[in-house]
Amino acid sequence: MRTARTLPRAAAPLEFMTESEHPRAIRSFVTRAGRITEAQVRALEVLWPKYGVEFEPGTLDLDAVFGRRAPRTVEIGFGNGENLATVAANHPERDYLGIEVHRPGVGRLLLALEEMQLSNVRVICEDAVQVLARQIAQRSLDEVVILFPDPWPKKRHHKRRLVQSAFVELAADRLQPGGILRMATDWQPYAQEMLATLAASPKLRNLAVAGAFIPRPAERIATRFEKRGERLGHEVWDLAFSRI
Repeated sequence: MRTARTLPRAAAPLEFMTESEHPRAIRSFVTRAGRITEAQVRALEVLWPKYGVEFEPGTLDLDAVFGRRAPRTVEIGFGNGENLATVAANHPERDYLGIEVHRPGVGRLLLALEEMQLSNVRVICEDAVQVLARQIAQRSLDEVVILFPDPWPKKRHHKRRLVQSAFVELAADRLQPGGILRMATDWQPYAQEMLATLAASPKLRNLAVAGAFIPRPAERIATRFEKRGERLGHEVWDLAFSRI
């Protein structure tokens, strides 16, 4: 069940959990100490009880969390929450669960949710792998969105990349049939690896006409990571796979 008694804690080291509970003690993220403003600190204190969902090793009742039954989207690593808040505002008929480990970004999203008076968004400040494995029921989601995950460009760090076969299988299991797994990256080698990994899953089907990448979705706003990539001359690759 949803609780809101404590502040989101600093993220623990990642244990990459598959359905068989085998841990991989490798982080796909680094909990950077980034600057947090006074307003974001206040948001974490005051607004967390309204929008926050505590991490607890038990399946969430999403109908109880949102107070209704509706199509559900999970956005993993929402950064500052620009895309999540905008899409949620444009689709009040859907529910959105944002997962992010960095507190400044969580605080910024909470401020946006309150300013926009959105009631269809909840936030978890925890490692997404743990959330999917321990809190989200199988076949309970309509969409999973992962925008610009850390590409870990150095070869020795590739093992830290989030999008690997075990994670893809976990995410696919959380989608109901027909649900969509969406990803985007501006790092071409990672894009090719994502494509190969998703295509290898027997549970997923590529929605691209040519079996590769899709055009940029019109409703996805450019995040600060995407804008930075554009300034550097990076192309963006979008993927969409449906749950068979």
